[in-house]
Amino acid sequence: MKTITIGLDIAKNVFHAVFVTSHGKVTKKKQMKRAAVLKFFANTEPAIVVMEACGSSNYWAREIQKLGHEVKLIAPQYVVAYRRKNKNDYNDAEAIAECSQRDDMSFVPIKDIEQQDAQMLLRIRERLVKQRTKLSNQIRGMLLEYGLCINKGTAALRRAVPEFLEDADNSLTWTARSLFSELYEEYLLLSDKIEKVDKKIKAFTKENELCQLAQTVTGIGPITALALYAAIGNGKHFANGRHFAAWCGLVPRQHSTGGKSVLYGISKKGNIVLRALLVHGARSVLNVVDKKEDKLSVWATNLKMKKSYNVACVALANKLARVVWSVIANNRPYELKMV
Repeated sequence: MKTITIGLDIAKNVFHAVFVTSHGKVTKKKQMKRAAVLKFFANTEPAIVVMEACGSSNYWAREIQKLGHEVKLIAPQYVVAYRRKNKNDYNDAEAIAECSQRDDMSFVPIKDIEQQDAQMLLRIRERLVKQRTKLSNQIRGMLLEYGLCINKGTAALRRAVPEFLEDADNSLTWTARSLFSELYEEYLLLSDKIEKVDKKIKAFTKENELCQLAQTVTGIGPITALALYAAIGNGKHFANGRHFAAWCGLVPRQHSTGGKSVLYGISKKGNIVLRALLVHGARSVLNVVDKKEDKLSVWATNLKMKKSYNVACVALANKLARVVWSVIANNRPYELKMV
């Protein structure tokens, strides 16, 4: 019996499906509206359904799985090479199906509801932090136009702006004071929203076992632990810690030919936010390793003496990524080993 693979090109309202045999022969094409998708797959014999990992793909994957189908997600960049002829929805769906039939193809794990909740929390916090940073920069820049300067940092801004507003002897006009007061109120409102999101993140990580395990690793806090859970879940789809570190983009980029191996800086692939959090965590660890005597700290201290600070940070982030993957995948808390 020939195994049928269904390449499904998802969109907002109109979906296109292409049925392909194990020999690559197209047997059926189907266009359907959004409301008819689940009904169509409920009346279709169990098959392998493949989609690109994009907006709403996790939702459709979970729903189609419930109907008895095996669902796979593929990174869009892998599909492009298999699309022949011109780009249209049917050709995209056929390319998705053909791409999935390669033995060495890598698939994207399907996120569950809790992972999507965690991802939403992180994205909301990231947006609020960016908005607050933009607003603080605007306040600082406008105050400079009146000859008033504020030092770096949130604490300095919170202290200086009220003082400037109360000082009747500076160059601020009545209109400027009114506008700066409104901007400062908006800044405080954004700060309150960020604090509320931080509390939700801490509450989420306290209730989640994988997040608790991740936080046993030095340099991993609630936000990084939540980002790890949202990105990789239990980490079982990675063969080992090195594969996870490579997926995070923390390993050297390779460009080798003619038997000559050439390595450059880190590849910067994978989850940008997760990689940044791991590097920041490594930086915090690197600042205190001189005071500790465990094997990881001794290794990091020696590395810091031999390499530049930023190179040492990335190297330590690479090691922390491998360690935290091992902790999550093996469901075992991290234990510091003393020298």
